[in-house]
Amino acid sequence: MLEDLLPARMVNEFVYCPRLFYLEWVEARFADNDDTRLGQQVHRKVDQASGAVPLPEDGPVTAARSITVSSPRLGVISKLDLLENDGNGAVVPVDYKKGKPQPDGSPWPSDEVQVCLQALALRDNGYSCTHAELYYAATRQRVRIELTGERVARVEDVVAGARRVAERDTAPLPLVDSPKCVRCSLVGLCLPDETNALLARRDQPPRRLVPRDPDQRPVYVTEPGSFVGVRSGRLEITRDKEKLASFRLIDVAQLAVFGRVQVSTQALQACFARQIPVLWLSTGGWLHGYALGQPPKYAELRRRQTAAHAQSRTGYAQSMIAGKILNARTLLRRNARGDVNVTVASLKRLAEQARSTSTFPTLLGIEGTAARLYFAAFPAMIAPAADHIAHTFSQLGRNRRPPPDPLNALLSFCYAMLTKDLVAITLGVGLDPYLGIYHRSRHGRPSLALDLAEEFRPLIADSVVISLLNNGEITSSDFLRRAGAVSLTANGRRTVLRAYERRLDTEIQHPLFGYRISYRRVMDLQARLLSGALVGEIPEYKPMITR
Repeated sequence: MLEDLLPARMVNEFVYCPRLFYLEWVEARFADNDDTRLGQQVHRKVDQASGAVPLPEDGPVTAARSITVSSPRLGVISKLDLLENDGNGAVVPVDYKKGKPQPDGSPWPSDEVQVCLQALALRDNGYSCTHAELYYAATRQRVRIELTGERVARVEDVVAGARRVAERDTAPLPLVDSPKCVRCSLVGLCLPDETNALLARRDQPPRRLVPRDPDQRPVYVTEPGSFVGVRSGRLEITRDKEKLASFRLIDVAQLAVFGRVQVSTQALQACFARQIPVLWLSTGGWLHGYALGQPPKYAELRRRQTAAHAQSRTGYAQSMIAGKILNARTLLRRNARGDVNVTVASLKRLAEQARSTSTFPTLLGIEGTAARLYFAAFPAMIAPAADHIAHTFSQLGRNRRPPPDPLNALLSFCYAMLTKDLVAITLGVGLDPYLGIYHRSRHGRPSLALDLAEEFRPLIADSVVISLLNNGEITSSDFLRRAGAVSLTANGRRTVLRAYERRLDTEIQHPLFGYRISYRRVMDLQARLLSGALVGEIPEYKPMITR
């Protein structure tokens, strides 16, 4: 079976950091930052193909840009920024770099390997090539690299080493306390300090996590009859040819459409090209489906997830349910307006039991008992001014299909938004949102997203509901009552979505890693920690438990 040709750029990444190489090449994960965008800007001219490149026997090369060459012998392929003639009948590949050389003027090892591979590929295609050059844009200087026998042997050994790493089932462990991690575009996906802290490979607390793109936010389209199109790199929402809103695609984290909303094929293709998930929901917020272009390429993670699902491993579920119960206990202790000490103490005992149980039926019973106690005390967290909304809930308790009172309607809608976000997050990590560990798989149910949602229900959804009612942002006029069922009005949904997004942007101090981080980023972090536990990179999954 023929192996995939390894891009020389990926070999550059391997020399820089084997884990970065694995994440980008094997798992096909990538994220932009200021450095990568600057690199794209530097390459904007050399990426435009120009000039003729005749075969060696057909005449000399003068100068050409953006040429692709490969070497089946080495198993590599590369795109040359610039190819020149040295005046003696030989060709010289020139690779453009945005930065500057090392302080002594020598090239960085990763850059040297990349341009040497370009030269060797040219040789294997019959061209005469004695040296290569690197152009560093920051200092506007060229660095010449001779193709000595020793250097060629070293480069070939590096390619063989990269192949061996690519064949592994799991990524290499991250670098420890490396300055490379601070500027790496994948630091928010790789989690070097977090992984090393969980493995006790470093003594210092983790450095602050760098978000992939703090400007990206979900776009919600709730207006019935709306149409989502794309124009000049922007998502445009219109209704009856009237523009309602416009968003730059680079600022969009996900597109969530509610009810009777149309999305054009062009808009879908633009979202797919940028790995922006598109989610379709009912008017009330129930998730109907999603689309995300090409599926993630990290098959090993999905294989491990399937094995964990089939083997019914209780360890993950124990952590998730214990985290949910403890977070519910904390929310109740902080917000209750009456004496809830008995309930708080009971929830603590139930969390301890959840951690120690070894069977799913017992865990289900513990979760059910904790939920009954928690929701029985839930109205104690609602201010007297909103008692008229919580009154019916006090009599009926938690009920969702359909919600019989306003408080249940609020909880159901916020839980639906939480599940929707975790579907998008699990897709981005490479997990299957429908293949659960605690929640059994069922047609149409995103079981893994529901698993991860457990610990966040009190922290995000319940907190939003309490805030909306206690601050008077939601009133009785924001609800519709039909045949015993209660739902939010269009204005009520918009109010809840604003409060929900505000909660996701709230920063807290992470109890495990010590840095400040938004709830939006915490959910992404937890999904990545779960994937690390599934592939065996970290020993166990630890839930997010607030203090």
